[in-house]
Amino acid sequence: MKMNDYQTIYPQEQGLIYTVLGLCGESGEVAEKVKKMIRDGNDKSGNFEDDLGAELGDVLWYLANLAGELGFTLEDIARSNLHKLQYRKSRGVIGGSGDNR
Repeated sequence: MKMNDYQTIYPQEQGLIYTVLGLCGESGEVAEKVKKMIRDGNDKSGNFEDDLGAELGDVLWYLANLAGELGFTLEDIARSNLHKLQYRKSRGVIGGSGDNR
């Protein structure tokens, strides 16, 4: 499977709002699982990795389809982000804050 193929299974009639809200919700579930791990003394017993991996798959699905709603592929997004990070590194501003550094 190619990553861009992942974007072809999306029910297009749901739109931008559905994918944004889904991405937020699933990202929150990832954070919640990690929070509970910390609360329980960094206990990764049981199926922690598998459960977290399943949530990451949900995040990826929503991210892929949000990108598609905006006319991007995951490869477009990754390529653009890598270029941005390399450019920041070359200018010595990889650390710090702000979108346009």
